[in-house]
Amino acid sequence: MPQIPFKVHELSVGQLSARSGAAVSALHFYESKGLISSTRTAGNQRRYTRETLRRVAFVRAAQRVGIPLAVIRDALAELPDERTPNREDWARLSEVWRTELDERIKQLVELRDHLTDCIGCGCLSLSRCALSNPDDNLGEQGPGARRLRVDRRATDPAPEQRADTGTCRPDGRG
Repeated sequence: MPQIPFKVHELSVGQLSARSGAAVSALHFYESKGLISSTRTAGNQRRYTRETLRRVAFVRAAQRVGIPLAVIRDALAELPDERTPNREDWARLSEVWRTELDERIKQLVELRDHLTDCIGCGCLSLSRCALSNPDDNLGEQGPGARRLRVDRRATDPAPEQRADTGTCRPDGRG
């Protein structure tokens, strides 16, 4: 990891990328989303304060545990004067995020546990299918599609032999 002399107070995007491990395109994206900010030189080049390294580290750590960028941005916006997050900030925010992560872990475990039940069933509407339709009320009526329109002529011997049930063909012509 390249060292930046302590006397250097502003970093170019390349220096910030090399030091943080984030791609230049990621840094531009973070900036467009309001996660970090820069100033511009007379030649219109971006310059970041050294503290931006900690903000990028904060963003990347939060992303690694699955926190959405919008939530990270909101958390950073709560800091006074766009201050760099410190240990106490991380502890406070991670406690809030922990509940959300625990819920997601619970959902993933449930999905994993139901995965083997669903492999090969093919109907996608079993009353116990937690993958394809977790709140399947129509599944109580049995497997298979329940609201699929069927062209009766394709299943009945002859259209003139069936009683008029008021059903329509998918094309609406009766």
